[in-house]
Amino acid sequence: MARPEDRTTEPEEPFEAPDGPPTPGHLDPPSGTTGTAVAEGHLDPATEPRTEAVIDQSERGALVVGEALVDVVRAPDGTVAEHPGGSPANVALGLARLGRRVALLTWLGRDEHGTRVTAHLTGNGVDVVRGSESAPRTSTATATLDDAGIARYEFDVTWEVAERWASPAAPPLVVHTGSIAAVLEPGGRDVAHILAAHRESATLTYDPNLRPSLMPEAEVTRPVVEELVGAVDVVKVSDEDLAWLQPGADPLEIARRWAASGPAVVIVTRGGEGATAVTSAGHVVDVAAEPVEIADTVGAGDSFMSGLVDGLWSAGLLGAAQRTALHAVDAEVLRGVLRRCAEIAAVTVSRPGANPPTRDELGTD
Repeated sequence: MARPEDRTTEPEEPFEAPDGPPTPGHLDPPSGTTGTAVAEGHLDPATEPRTEAVIDQSERGALVVGEALVDVVRAPDGTVAEHPGGSPANVALGLARLGRRVALLTWLGRDEHGTRVTAHLTGNGVDVVRGSESAPRTSTATATLDDAGIARYEFDVTWEVAERWASPAAPPLVVHTGSIAAVLEPGGRDVAHILAAHRESATLTYDPNLRPSLMPEAEVTRPVVEELVGAVDVVKVSDEDLAWLQPGADPLEIARRWAASGPAVVIVTRGGEGATAVTSAGHVVDVAAEPVEIADTVGAGDSFMSGLVDGLWSAGLLGAAQRTALHAVDAEVLRGVLRRCAEIAAVTVSRPGANPPTRDELGTD
């Protein structure tokens, strides 16, 4: 078999999921939520019929797997606005605006909301993977803002991975997932299979971005999150997520434990107090947040995540062939990446909605 870094395979027809037992450890929707109960087969793109062809390395991009939805934002003055959103979709959007090739495997309806989300993503350069528009309806998240612009969310969400979807022609350089899609059934177990299927060719990244109103109690959710943490290369997590997952625990100690379980880098974000990275090699890197007047915080963490992937990409640290180099990343290289992430997040919170900056807005790297 050709090595992933030297060869690629192209799909002759869309992938069809094989049957299989459920993956243990993922979460069914708690009672009272709108997660669907439709059974899904496991997805393993490696089983798709393919022919081999030489890879053009410039064709390798990012594959983001996860929810896209509509954010309904209620301002303190009572006004309501709608914006395309969803944590993984926001990450894909951020990468596209930074000039990266990116495909999004998601779960949208063929309705007004779905059409709006798809047009927004494709209009900004995101390739919405064929098969993503198979949902009975498009999910929504209602974000109620307080006087400081901080969002509190309520969700009407379903999440599945389509039984048939077309994988990118070239193997992705990086695969990202997070938030609802990584744990909510029936799609959560399929996300884990997709990550595993790409480990031999891609860097794997994960942002828990937890939504307690859609998930069981922390004691049930924590093992699922930590299983995913141990399976990926890079984790970005907020201090709020860690406080909910493990109340009273030191976020830095959790980051150290996670970094010892498999990832090369674990970053803890602290909103206006900056971020701290812990590496598997033992480095601890702190960066301050950029001072900014906040419009709202919708999409702030997602834009930080897209900046993180973009920065590691520019540093030549993405792809399975670079896994050893990523574990040995220099502290000053990582500091530069994180400073850029902070700048990206600051631009995002300075304007309403999940509206990350373009590379031109940021200026030179």
